[in-house]
Amino acid sequence: MTAFTIHTVDTAPEDSKAMLEGAKKQMGMVPNLFGVLAESPSTLQAYQQLHQAFLDTSFNPEELTVVWQTINVEHKCGYCVPAHTGIAHSMKVDPALTEALRNKAAMPTAKLQALQDATLSIVRNRGNISEAELAAFYAAGYGQQQVLEIILGLSQKVISNYTNHVAKTPVDDVFKKFAW
Repeated sequence: MTAFTIHTVDTAPEDSKAMLEGAKKQMGMVPNLFGVLAESPSTLQAYQQLHQAFLDTSFNPEELTVVWQTINVEHKCGYCVPAHTGIAHSMKVDPALTEALRNKAAMPTAKLQALQDATLSIVRNRGNISEAELAAFYAAGYGQQQVLEIILGLSQKVISNYTNHVAKTPVDDVFKKFAW
């Protein structure tokens, strides 16, 4: 198998260069995932747009982390679990929540448990969530908007998790301390 290229700003296709430069300016680095995605400027652009759209949802930082990490753990993404652990720390999410997600432990509140349960059902059943599962999700205080926002988060994570599986993307040095 041919190894995937992890592009830098200098080696990236022309249409990816500005996106990598933007990432470097914003994060102080080009994450390896972005370097891999740069091979396809359209895929890198889609990933970045989905990421921003998911950040703009009604979910707070804890809820964003529950959706992201639930999907990352379910997909067994050895790149995204450490990366999102670091992201959660930067978002001031309680490390106990992050550890619970990484270890498939119970969520600290019934509402976050309902979010995790609905996310897992959507992932595992390819969107075929039961009426009873939806009712439990709604009873926890969520609505149809949040169901659609989980699907948005899943769309983002399919791009990253599957890319990382195929490309065997190495974890960035900054996230290695959060290895999973």
